[in-house]
Amino acid sequence: MKNIFKIGLAAFFGVILYSCDEGIDALTEIDPGTDALAPTITINSPTEGLAVKVNEELATITIDFEAQDDIELGSVNVSLNGTEIRSYTSFKDYRRLVVDDLTYNQLGDGDHILTVVANDLDGKSTTETVNFTKEPAYISKYPGEILYMPFEGGYVDLLSFEEASKNGSPSISEETLAGNGAYAGAEDAYLTLDPERFKNSEISAIFWLKLNAVPDRAGLLAMSPPLNETGGNVLTSGFRFFREGAADKQRFKLNVGTGAGNSWFDGGEAADVESNTNEWINLAFTISGTEAVVYIDGQVVSQGTLDGLDWTDVNVLSIMSGAPNFSGWNHLSDQSLMDELRIFDRAITQEEVQQIIQDDSGIIVSDYPPTFDGEMFYMPFEGDYTNLFTSTEAEVVGAPSFAGESAAGDDAYAGAADSYLTYPANGLTTDEFSATFWYKVNPEPGNAGILVMSPEDSENAEFPEIQNLRTSGFRFFREGDATRQIFKLNVGTGEGETWVDGGDAAAFDPTDAGWVHMAFTISSDTAIIYFDGEPVAQNALGASIDWSGCDLLSIASGAPRFTQWNHLADSSFIDELRFYNKALSQEEIMEVRNTDL
Repeated sequence: MKNIFKIGLAAFFGVILYSCDEGIDALTEIDPGTDALAPTITINSPTEGLAVKVNEELATITIDFEAQDDIELGSVNVSLNGTEIRSYTSFKDYRRLVVDDLTYNQLGDGDHILTVVANDLDGKSTTETVNFTKEPAYISKYPGEILYMPFEGGYVDLLSFEEASKNGSPSISEETLAGNGAYAGAEDAYLTLDPERFKNSEISAIFWLKLNAVPDRAGLLAMSPPLNETGGNVLTSGFRFFREGAADKQRFKLNVGTGAGNSWFDGGEAADVESNTNEWINLAFTISGTEAVVYIDGQVVSQGTLDGLDWTDVNVLSIMSGAPNFSGWNHLSDQSLMDELRIFDRAITQEEVQQIIQDDSGIIVSDYPPTFDGEMFYMPFEGDYTNLFTSTEAEVVGAPSFAGESAAGDDAYAGAADSYLTYPANGLTTDEFSATFWYKVNPEPGNAGILVMSPEDSENAEFPEIQNLRTSGFRFFREGDATRQIFKLNVGTGEGETWVDGGDAAAFDPTDAGWVHMAFTISSDTAIIYFDGEPVAQNALGASIDWSGCDLLSIASGAPRFTQWNHLADSSFIDELRFYNKALSQEEIMEVRNTDL
């Protein structure tokens, strides 16, 4: 039996050896050829110029790329800002590496460079880079702003990323003044924040409230020291902003601690608000070292002197309640809606309060009543450079003057070399836009900017003479000579730009033109230029106007944002300058013209 087994085993191995020797399914080595090409790299994500916008201090990104070689990859290295974050030296497919799930979770604010280096076995190397940025989803819109809480699904300050501590059961309301959410108060519910970053020599707060008069008294914002031993309020430091009244009327008050004592800011009936209107109201207060002011809907309702601001023992900021430190008079949780809460480390002005109201809501707060539907800016140049809607005066560059003549009223703007006005663009960057004004051209110099709202060309920040980024905002200007001036409009649409150039129809001889009424309108799909109420140039827009980076209006010059083609200061006269938050019709433009005459 053993002999039979041995014979069978020998026969088996003989078959194996015979098969190999005869080449059945044998592996044959193939020459891969010459390694002629360097590796190739395709980076799919992040993309060049990407802006990662998140509300976290450190963001997580996913890196997606592919590396290939004609013969065989040797190594692939991935680095961020010069620091290696991953290296690959073994590959399932020796010619190709596909990575779509490499994550990096420590991405901070600022500029970043992703670098991928691929090497083959023959020593050839390829490097590909992508430049991108990480920035907060919200960038402060106003000087000194240190807290912005829009209540968009949560209770996070978008400037510090600090999340407020929640007490009780507040919620987020779908009913809002702006955005997609608002704070909704509830019984025994409020928010708190660490107070340290708010303890400055000055402080301001502004927010919107949709009033629920039940309960009949409540705290709104309070930074107060703890209650005393008997449960009473301590008023000698911090501040307390609150309301009290009845079901039909509520009065808003501010108390400020000065160290030795405290000061009250109670405007009496001027600070009363009807409780049953079901409308949003804007509330603001400012505290400096010498004065405190309370505003309702942009109007002063209480104002007085102040002997300093003291922060002794203040250990919490309470939002929508006096609790825990200002509860001695039962100013507890407010069951109203709150939206768009902002806090500043300085005393903001009334003009700034009104501007924020306009930015948040589109409501123009002014003692000047609009003359025309949609009017949001009016500068008549009657001895000053003031927008009558906000009583804000433009900044003067150089030495412009007044004409001593006008198309309407008593005076007009008179331009001069290297001279122009600038004005903040806040509140003017509306979905649609129109401008009307009277214009008496001085053709010297041959080229000039007239009205410009343009972004800073940051790539050429060191070269003010070549500022010319045209993918957002607008540029209305003229060019020509002593006998022919043509007027043109350029509109930025985000990805590109649109030119509105009517050729000869948009040109005239300056020598006998006199005062000409000019207008241009920008709707969601069309831009038009008008002379004396008649259209002279028109073009379709590829997309709606984009306002990215447009924080400044220039009047009578392209400077400082539109300078590369020498469209600088205009020496012409300008009168009755008006802006509108809509695209005016031809009939409306003619009405404006005829009203000014």
